Order: sequence, then structure tokens, then C-alpha cells
Amino acid sequence: MNHAWALLESGDIAGLIRHLRFNAEAMEPGEVARLMEGAAALSGFEDMREAAAALAVRQEPQQLYDFGFACVERGVAFLAIPALRRALEMMPDEPVLLMELVSALERENRHAEAVAALEPRVDALDPWPARYLLAYNALFSGDLDRAAREAARLPAPDGDWAPARDRLARMLARARAAGPLGSRDLRGWHFALGGGVLATISPYGFDEGMTGRYAYTSDSFALCRRTLDRLRLVLDAAGRRPASVGLLPDRSSRIVGLAAARLLGLPAEPFAPDRPGALVVAYDLNETDADGLRERAEGQVLFEHASCWTDPPVVSADVAGFLHQVAVAPWGEQLRVTPGGETQTAPPDERPEEELAAEIVAAEPLPDDGDDGAPPDPGERLAGFVRAVAGHWLTGPRDMVRSPGPVPSSRFA
Repeated sequence: MNHAWALLESGDIAGLIRHLRFNAEAMEPGEVARLMEGAAALSGFEDMREAAAALAVRQEPQQLYDFGFACVERGVAFLAIPALRRALEMMPDEPVLLMELVSALERENRHAEAVAALEPRVDALDPWPARYLLAYNALFSGDLDRAAREAARLPAPDGDWAPARDRLARMLARARAAGPLGSRDLRGWHFALGGGVLATISPYGFDEGMTGRYAYTSDSFALCRRTLDRLRLVLDAAGRRPASVGLLPDRSSRIVGLAAARLLGLPAEPFAPDRPGALVVAYDLNETDADGLRERAEGQVLFEHASCWTDPPVVSADVAGFLHQVAVAPWGEQLRVTPGGETQTAPPDERPEEELAAEIVAAEPLPDDGDDGAPPDPGERLAGFVRAVAGHWLTGPRDMVRSPGPVPSSRFA
């Protein structure tokens, strides 16, 4: 506890939040509130400061709820969970408390706990949202059968909930098409939840917690070429032939888009949301303007080379090259180790976009052997997957998927 106060007194708010992530559930809500009151005051978060100050004085359901709500709104939902659970112990039949707890658990990707919280109370609650959330969280926890059963029990929704019903139906249909889905089937679950095809599986640390995702990776021209070759394989397996390549406005996306146009023998032109048959190419959707991409034009395919799984983009790509936490573009600023063992920063590669695209095209797209822990992922396996799910690919809007779903991966601060 003294360590937490020392972090606050030194102004290390990020360090305090990391400390509380691992320790808050064993602490009294009042003590957490006092710490967060100080942290919020230093951060200028008046709503959080007021809620924390009230909870520090009085630990009753209203104060616990207000603090939990503020934590969810301020992006520290893990701090809301113990406070809201304490409030539910005091008022077990209060649906507002339950729904806010489920919201906090979802934000933390603790979907099985959300199911456990909803299950004993769902019959007494309005099915929209309670039973819908039960089905949704069952699916994201990997329990496809339970999700399907609960979805089948949902009555027809009113207009406000119709999009959620349709999204759940699409996810369940995709899961059935991709199945049977195991607990480490990253490609299958990626498709089921977001509708996109994952082109490559990370060969590093598969059995040590990464299960096919990258944490930090320094990208390369060879990996860019490899994901574009896998994109071509996906398009061929699905029987899709784009008419052009749509270039998004950021430099990295234009580089990869120009390389894709060369490899596929297609004309390249600036992205237009309503242009049919376009292959829209992004390097990383978090680094570009994604306006106009949620609803696809006829025959449009969205490819994202490097997709961040810890900070998901606002739209889900139809094909993702690989999943990462942090990726440094081959032409970006690089950290390098000198022959003497020192670390130095190499400046960005400022060559023209066409020249960098040509280097991608010329690169040898050899697969990375990694550390030998990942299962083999030959092209025919990817093609077979695409053929199996092709009828459910490129359907519906490109929804944002906030959660990594039932296939966990280790993440790093």
C-alpha cells in the first residue's frame, strides 16, 4: 500500500494504474477511491475526482455505482469491477448495477465472468439487453453452443436493437462456417467475430502465450510481400478479382497499395468509398482515415497489412495480414544494435513511395520459421479455410471488434 501512495506522491499516475491493475481487487474500495481521487486531480478528471471523493467517505451502492461508472468512462474499467460487485452484494436485484458490471467486464474482455454475472438473473430482466448480452458474452468466451441457445430464445427486438440482433446472427453463422473452433484457433475465431480472414499466424511464442499474435514486431519488406502474396491467395480461393486498388491517404498505406497494384496487375487510384470492385489497401487502419469504410461498396475488399489487436481499428478489415500490439514499418524510424552492442536510432527511410513499393515487390517472401512453436500454416490450409467460409465473407458492415475473443494472447505495457 505504501508503494501505491509513493507512486501517487511522485506523480507517476501510469505506474499507479499499473499497480492497481494487479492489486485493486484485494483492496478496500475506500482505499482505492482515495488513491484515485488524487490521481484524478492530477490528471484533471473532475468527474472521476468527485466520484472517488464521495466513495472515500461513504461506501454505499450509489457511491460505488458512481465510481464504477466513472472508471468505465475513463478507460480503467478494471477498477469498476470490484466496486460494482460490492454494490451488487448490497442490492442483488438492481439491474442498473448488473448492467454496469457487465459493461466493465466486457471492456476488460472478461466475458466468462460476464456470463456468470448475468446467468442467475437473466430470466427476470428485459431480454434486450440482458439475454442478448448473455449470448454475446458466451460467444466471446468461446461457448458457441450456449451463445446459439440464448440467441434462439431472444424475442424480436424493436428498431433500436435490430442491428445488434443482426450482428450476433452474422457472428454465429460465421462461427458455424469456420468450425469446429478450438480454444487456440486464432484464424477461425478472428473470422467468426469480425468477419475478416487472418492471412498469417505469428511463429513466435505460440505456446508461451501469444497463440498466433505478435506483441512487438519490427516489420520488413519481406513480410509486406508475404502478406500481399497471402492476400492474392485469399482472393483466388474466394474467386474474387478486384478491378482496381484504392489508395488510402497515409504514406504507409500508399506504399503497400502501390506494391499490391503491381503484384496484382491492377490500376491504382485514390480511395473512393462508392467505387465498386476496389481492393482498398491499408498499412494499419489506426494510422489512416477510415471514413467511408464501415459500409462496403459492391465487390469492395479491405486489406490491412498490420492490424493492432490491443487497440482495434474502428472497422474490421476483410483480410488482415497479421495481428500485432506494436509494429514498426520497414521505412519508419528503427532501433538498431551496433557491432559494439550499443542501441542507436536509424532515421526513417525517406525514399519515394514508388521506390519503396518496388522494394516490397522485389523482396523474397519466405516464411519466417520463428521459434518452431507455431503450428504449420501452409498456403493450402489458408486457401481451404477461405473456400469453406466464402459464403459468409464480405457480408454485413465492417463492425469494430473490441475484444480478442476466446483466444488469449499475452500483452505488454
